[in-house]
Amino acid sequence: MSFYGIASLFISSYLWCTILWNVGSGYDRFDRKEGIVCIFRWGFPGIKRRIFLRFLVRDIQSIRIQVKEGLYPRRILYMEIRGQGVIPLTRTDEKFFTPREMEQKAAELAYFLRVPIEVF
Repeated sequence: MSFYGIASLFISSYLWCTILWNVGSGYDRFDRKEGIVCIFRWGFPGIKRRIFLRFLVRDIQSIRIQVKEGLYPRRILYMEIRGQGVIPLTRTDEKFFTPREMEQKAAELAYFLRVPIEVF
C-alpha cells in the first residue's frame, strides 16, 4: 500500500509542476508578409525551457486534423512541414474543441496560408 502512496505522490507532484510551470503553453505567429511562421512553447525548466521553431510559409504542405471519438475524444490540429514532419498546433489548454470549432479554425488557417486541409 505504501508503494502506491509513494507512486501517487510522485505523479501528483509531476502534474502540479506541469500546471504551475505552464508547460505546453505559448503562441503561434503566422506572418504571410514576411513569409515566416513562428511557434513558441514553454517546456520544463532547464537549458531548453523555451522552444522556438521558425519555418518558411512556402515549406508548409498542409494543415491536418486528427479526430478520435469515443470515451476520450481527441481533436488535434497539426501543420505538416516539408522535410520536418508534423507539428501539433493545438496547445495543452485547448483540449475541448467541438468538431465545428476545430474545422473552422483549420479552414481559417489553411485559407490564410493557402494550403490544403487533410483529415485523419
